[in-house]
Parts: sequence; C-alpha cells; structure tokens
Amino acid sequence: MEKHARIMVVDDEQTILSLLKRILEPEGYEAVVAADGRSALALLEERKPDLVLLDIMMPGLDGFQTLERIRQRSNIPVIMLTAKCEVTTVRDTLGLGADDYVRKPFHTRELLARIRAKLRRAGLGIPTPIKGS
Repeated sequence: MEKHARIMVVDDEQTILSLLKRILEPEGYEAVVAADGRSALALLEERKPDLVLLDIMMPGLDGFQTLERIRQRSNIPVIMLTAKCEVTTVRDTLGLGADDYVRKPFHTRELLARIRAKLRRAGLGIPTPIKGS
C-alpha cells in the first residue's frame, strides 16, 4: 500500500483550514487540521504527521510557542504559513526551528513545491504529481 504523507495544518481560521484541505487532499496528502496550538500538540502525538503548516497569530498558544514545543518533541519539518511579514518575525521563527516561511496570501503551486521539498529532505520523498504543469 502506498504511503501518503500526513500534513497537519494549524490555523485558527476555519476558512484557511478548509482551503488547505482542498489543496492538499487532491495532491495525495492526508490533511489533519487543528484550530489552535494545544490541539496541534495533542494531534502531533496522536496522528504523527510528516509535516506541519503552522500559523503564528492564534489564541492561547501562538505559533511561536507551538513551534517551541514541537521542537522539544520532534524534528518534523515545520513551514510557517502566516500573514505576518516583518523581517524580524521571519528571522525569529527560523531561529526557533521553523524550516520555511510562507506568507499569506500564498500561491498554491509554490506552497506545494515547498511541501514536496521539505518532505524530500526529510527522507519522505513520497511521489505526488504536480498538477497543472
């Protein structure tokens, strides 16, 4: 049976969670969604995703705190996906251990290419076709 990469999407906006599920699933990924940092940390243990897409601005545990706690437990690839675009924010998240940073609004093809690259580098070169090319 072919393995499909499991990607956890963490964002407090339901529209973003739904959009990313609609983008990821046709590409062959299993999308696991969490609406906040606490839920994400529980799902990290339970569902064991291969990659995390993580927003910064969330109630409760924000993306910085969630990233720090993920890094205490795992070396899973984390791509920050956020509207915050200050250079210091990018620097700080990369310094905390994020593997990449994508600004909202994002281009679907670019996000998918970054996901594939991170999975490949993590040794999870799970083949997925590039749609529309």
